[in-house]
Amino acid sequence: MQAFTNFWSEAVSYAWGLPLVTLLVSAGIFFTIRSRFVPFRAMKHAIEILTGKFDKKSDPGEISHFQALMSALAATVGMGNIAGVAIAVSVGGPGAVFWMWIAGIVGMATKFFTCTLAVLFRKKDEDGIEQGGPMYYLEVGLGKHWKPLAIFFAVCGLLGTLPTFQVNQLAGLLENDYGIPRLAVGLTCGVLVAIVILGGIVRVGAVAARVVPAMILLYIATAGFIIVMHIDKVPVIIYSIWVAAFGGEALIGGAAGIALRQVIVTGVRRAAFSNEAGMGTAPMAHGAAKTKEPVREGLIAMLGPFLDTNVVCTLTALVILATGVPIEGDGVLITASAFTQAIPYGRILLTVVIVLFSVSTMISYSYYNQKCAKYLVGKFWGKQFLWVYLMSIPFAAIWSQAVVVDMMDTAFAMMSIPTLTGAILLSPKVMAATKDYFRRMKL
Repeated sequence: MQAFTNFWSEAVSYAWGLPLVTLLVSAGIFFTIRSRFVPFRAMKHAIEILTGKFDKKSDPGEISHFQALMSALAATVGMGNIAGVAIAVSVGGPGAVFWMWIAGIVGMATKFFTCTLAVLFRKKDEDGIEQGGPMYYLEVGLGKHWKPLAIFFAVCGLLGTLPTFQVNQLAGLLENDYGIPRLAVGLTCGVLVAIVILGGIVRVGAVAARVVPAMILLYIATAGFIIVMHIDKVPVIIYSIWVAAFGGEALIGGAAGIALRQVIVTGVRRAAFSNEAGMGTAPMAHGAAKTKEPVREGLIAMLGPFLDTNVVCTLTALVILATGVPIEGDGVLITASAFTQAIPYGRILLTVVIVLFSVSTMISYSYYNQKCAKYLVGKFWGKQFLWVYLMSIPFAAIWSQAVVVDMMDTAFAMMSIPTLTGAILLSPKVMAATKDYFRRMKL
C-alpha cells in the first residue's frame, strides 16, 4: 500500500508542474483573445439560450441546453468547491484563491472552444445517436491519424472520472461527525448512484436539472449569510489574497513565505479540478445537447467556470478565511469547522449540501466514465465497465485523502493534454463557426 501511495505522490508531482499550469492559463488567455472576448460579449445571449428560447425537440442530441449545463455543473460543483478550496488554502495560502479566480475567468473561453468543438465534430454511435467530446473532435476534426491521442484521453478519462474524491470526502465527514462507518457510506452511495445512472444520460440530465439549481442556491445562501456576518473582515481578506498571490506574506491562513510557484500551481490546480476547464469532461456532457448550433452550446458551457470558481469557490474561501478556523487536516473537515463555528446548525446544513454535491457529481461522472469506456471498447463491453465504476465507490470511501487527491489530479492533468491540443489546432474552425453564427443571429 505504501508503494501505491508513493507512486501517485510522485506521479502528481511530475504531472502538475509549472509547464502544465502555464499551458492551462496560456491556452485560456489564447482562447479569450482569439475569440475577441466572446465570454464577456455574448453573456446576455448565453443566458437567453439557457432559458430554452432556442430549444427545438427535433434537433439532434439527447438532452436540452439547460440539462447539459446542469449535468456539467453537477460534476464540477461538488467536493472541489468545498474540500478542494480548503486544500488550496492550506497548501498555497490565501494567494492560491487569486490564481483560482484567474483560472476561472480564462477557463470560460476554454470551455467555449472545447464545448463548441464537442458539438461541431460529433460522431454517431452504434445506435445512431450523436456523441461528442474530446476523443470525438480529435478523431473527426483532426482525422483518424490523431486517434491515438483520442484513445489516450479516453484511457485517462476512465481513471479521472472515477468517483473516488467525492465519496472519500463524504465518508470522512459522516464518520467524523456521526460515527457512520466509511464502508457503509460507500455502499449506500453506490446504490443511490446506480438507481440513477442505469437510466443513461437522459435520466442523469433530468435529475441534474432538478437537484443542481437547488443545491447551489442553498450553498450560496448559507455561505453568503456567514460572509455578511463577518463583512468587516472581508476587505482585509481580499488584501491578504492579493498580496499573497504574488509571493507576499500570507496575512490570513496558510503559512507565511510560501513560494510563489507553489501558490500559483496550487490555485490553478485546484481550480482546474473544480471547474474542469480544459480537462475535457464538460465537452462530453455538452456534446449530448439537442442542438444543430455548436456555438450555441459553447456559449452555454462558458457559464460553468464562472459559476463554479468565481462564485461558489470564492464563497468557500471567504467563509474559511473569515472564521479563522485552523487550516489543517482533511479539506472537507476544514470547511465543516468553519460552518460550525459561524452559525447554529451550520454543520448540518453543510452536511446536506455535501451529500447533494457528492452524489450529483458521482452521477455525472458515471456518464463521463461510460462514454470513455464505450469509445475504447464499444457499446457492449463499455456498458459492463459501469459495474467497475460502481464497485470503486465503496473502495474509495476507505482510502486516504492523499492517495485519492493524487490519483485524480494526475489523471486530470493527463486528460488536459489531448483536450487542449485538439482545441488549439481546431480553433480556426471554432472561430469560423462563431463568425457565421453571430452574423446569422445579428449579434
